[in-house]
Amino acid sequence: MANDIRIRQAGPADRAALREAVIELQEFERRLSDTRRPGEEIANAYLARMESRAADNGAILIAEADGAFVGFVTCQLQEVDYIAETPDSNRFGYVSDICVMPAWRGRRIACLLLEAAERHLAPLGVTRLRINVLANNTSARRSYEHASFVAYEVLYEKTMGASCRHRDPPADPVR
Repeated sequence: MANDIRIRQAGPADRAALREAVIELQEFERRLSDTRRPGEEIANAYLARMESRAADNGAILIAEADGAFVGFVTCQLQEVDYIAETPDSNRFGYVSDICVMPAWRGRRIACLLLEAAERHLAPLGVTRLRINVLANNTSARRSYEHASFVAYEVLYEKTMGASCRHRDPPADPVR
């Protein structure tokens, strides 16, 4: 089924479908984390931010099947100045958003979108592509690993005030 998918640059006519996909993505993530706001509440501003970031050495790429919108990916060039990292690590492609609509999931469309993002960014001279994911989004993590991504850094979060969950250390034996 993935062979029937066409990937192309987003245009103004795709804005309504992209907005719905942003809502879908946000609502999916809300089911995984209480840190996410309602999709309808953030959709317009989020879409505007995606478009702004894509305008500067990035892209919003659309996946479609027989003219129907099935998903999207947003990617851009990122340059940072982390003193401890190599130059090629400080200049990388970044996938900020990816969404495959529910009826189309499980068909390796995410992999096709990620490959398209890589093709878009390769001419900019980047050698690394990065993406973030909620830790408990196992389906996305499987998709990214299938597309040859490996964990690079892991970010942990704690709600302030939560106590440590540990056992008392074993008592030192009497000597």
